Amino acid sequence: MIPYETYPSAVPLLAVLVSLAAAGLIVASGRRPALRETWTLAAAVLKFALVLGLLPGALAGRAAEVTLFEISPGVALALRADPLGVFFALVASGLWVVTSVYSIGYVRAGGEANQTRYFASFAVCLSATIGVAFSANLLTFLVFYEILSLATYPLVIHKETPEALAAGRKYLAYALTAGGLLLVATAWTWQVAGTLEFRPGGILAGAGAGAGTIRAIFVLALAGVGVKAGIMPLHGWLPSAMVAPTPVSALLHAVAVVKSGVFGVLRLVGFVFGPELMRGLGLATVLAVFAGATVVLASVLALRQDELKKRLAYSTVGHLSYIVLGAALLTPSGLSGALLHLLNHATMKITLFFCAGAIYVSLHKKNVSELDGVGRDMPWTMGAFTVAALGLAGVPPVNGFASKYLLCVGTLEAGQIAALVVLLLSGLLNAAYFFPIVHRAFFRPSRDPHRGREAPASMVIPIAVVAVLSVALGLFPNQFFDLATAVTASVLAGPGGGVTAGIGP
Repeated sequence: MIPYETYPSAVPLLAVLVSLAAAGLIVASGRRPALRETWTLAAAVLKFALVLGLLPGALAGRAAEVTLFEISPGVALALRADPLGVFFALVASGLWVVTSVYSIGYVRAGGEANQTRYFASFAVCLSATIGVAFSANLLTFLVFYEILSLATYPLVIHKETPEALAAGRKYLAYALTAGGLLLVATAWTWQVAGTLEFRPGGILAGAGAGAGTIRAIFVLALAGVGVKAGIMPLHGWLPSAMVAPTPVSALLHAVAVVKSGVFGVLRLVGFVFGPELMRGLGLATVLAVFAGATVVLASVLALRQDELKKRLAYSTVGHLSYIVLGAALLTPSGLSGALLHLLNHATMKITLFFCAGAIYVSLHKKNVSELDGVGRDMPWTMGAFTVAALGLAGVPPVNGFASKYLLCVGTLEAGQIAALVVLLLSGLLNAAYFFPIVHRAFFRPSRDPHRGREAPASMVIPIAVVAVLSVALGLFPNQFFDLATAVTASVLAGPGGGVTAGIGP
């Protein structure tokens, strides 16, 4: 039994299609920038409104469902807006509104080429992301997951420099290989379980397959989603992709691509394998080890990066594995903390990337070693940067504290002191690679005799909005906490879910 009620509704499909339709309108309006930007903003606002309309049902444990078409008996492309999907879709669609405003200011200020392709690709990416969020089964997830991979490619190579083209090839090699592995895992799951429907407690639980088969499917599926989730050693494409424009980096790190990866991990843990198999076969232990190692190693590598966006990239790799680690704990607080960190990391990291873009547009600086005195030239930008940096280090009242606190409680519930040490060490490493940037910006004299100034208001206002949002979600986390609790309850109450969970058998 699925512990939530499903009801027919076209809203999930409309939420997917609205930005896809906008992409066509953007292309058709290519020679009219104002109209092109209007379509972008209108689609972003409408998409968010459609997803927001699904929130009351999700909080009540109801899931809107629509079948697109049946491929064969028992195999269909279908959408279901269950509580987990609505949670992720709210994050992605809400931040797309802010990113759209920022993008308009960024491309105007920077005089970017290929703006029509840029905005159209952005729209397709968000359409695919909502499709990933609302996928009712593993096949639908795979289809939208691959569309997202292909739609992101034009954004990665946007500048069309040799470096950008090389980064694009690397990204595609990683993404398409991962998609192939996930395809094999999907076909094998169908053969073993006779269904691909996401089910709380896991569709493979009780399927009668041998331990070796389940472990093999797990390795293939984890590699498939682990590339986008940045789990080491599958993370190599992500720092290279920082050659893309800053709003694209924000898309990669906060809104769509990497969040689709960790969302995929959550789907696998809770809805494909389930807590019983994850514990009984030691799969949770494997996942936790990779996640913990990634958290620490990525933080150490971030310390060594002088280029600001690459430092932020390695920070993202580490924080994505906070979410993976929370999923591996299989405890109520661990899962809730993982979900909240999916949201909280998104608002904080998009703030940091927006700030990096503003610095580049205003001062043409991209290295940490060049940021002496920038805080006096760009106080709003660096003030927002400081807020987000504090949050990622786990300092209250920024929202990063709430999710990190829940994750730490989750480690205690699971009796995993080693995981707690990893989280605490990571907080110190976060402070070590973020706070020197803040110190340089505000407490060192500028080396540049030509004083800078803030970026255009169309960039600074979105920066302020996401920084304030990070604080607001830290002070008032209840709405999303309630939704995270509903998701956690459905996973742990599913077949074999239980509520006394830990890592390993």
